[in-house]
Amino acid sequence: MEYPEFQGKTAVITGGASGMGLLSGKNYAKNGANVVLVDINREALDECVKEIEAYPANVLGVCIDIRDYDKVCEARDKAVERFGTIDILINAAGGAECRICKAPAGPFFDMPIDIYDFGIDVNLKGALYFDHACMKVMAAQKSGVIVHFGSITGEEGCGKNIAYSASKCALMYGMNKSIAQAGAPYNIRSVAIAPGPVLTRPAMANMKTMVGRAAEVQEIVDMILYVTSKKGAFINGTHILMDGGRAAWQHSGN
Repeated sequence: MEYPEFQGKTAVITGGASGMGLLSGKNYAKNGANVVLVDINREALDECVKEIEAYPANVLGVCIDIRDYDKVCEARDKAVERFGTIDILINAAGGAECRICKAPAGPFFDMPIDIYDFGIDVNLKGALYFDHACMKVMAAQKSGVIVHFGSITGEEGCGKNIAYSASKCALMYGMNKSIAQAGAPYNIRSVAIAPGPVLTRPAMANMKTMVGRAAEVQEIVDMILYVTSKKGAFINGTHILMDGGRAAWQHSGN
């Protein structure tokens, strides 16, 4: 057990049935935490819950659409009813709207606007909804840590997935800092992790970085564990760019 302080704590993870969200849940479970996986994919969620239960570990799966605030509150209430607290919130749900919605080829101004509505709602409002709902619990217990997922795309911009880029930039800067300010009187920290290319999808392997590769998923999760642990207790209101030097490489003129 690398982080014994997670024993008996409760981690709520959105986007918990795949990628970095799922691996975060597995790592928290292996360190003795109660894990609440939140995802819209019922079939995948049920399989992930069974997998973590077999460790054995305490895990709850909640299938909701994070764009629905009432459902977000229901997820919070189920977590508290089952485990009593919410100590860690990982906002991992999200993705590039044009890829997820299978948008047609064409320029930004010809895209159906509902695709960009989806991108803003999932990538930004979903995190805001979970922050708002779960901070009520954290404030009452005078402790908590919130992690927002930014992205290198929030730094670089994207001429197609504009809602994704805008949302990630907002999460990394204005929202993360603001949540840290709102949470400070209640001993609640807020940290953003901004990955570059990560091997959650094969296409990520082709994105250039200074170190010549994409990140392993565990490398990102290791940072999430660190910033939510006692070791990361002095990290607050900032974002950590984990991009293999991609941003610096692009600015170098090479």
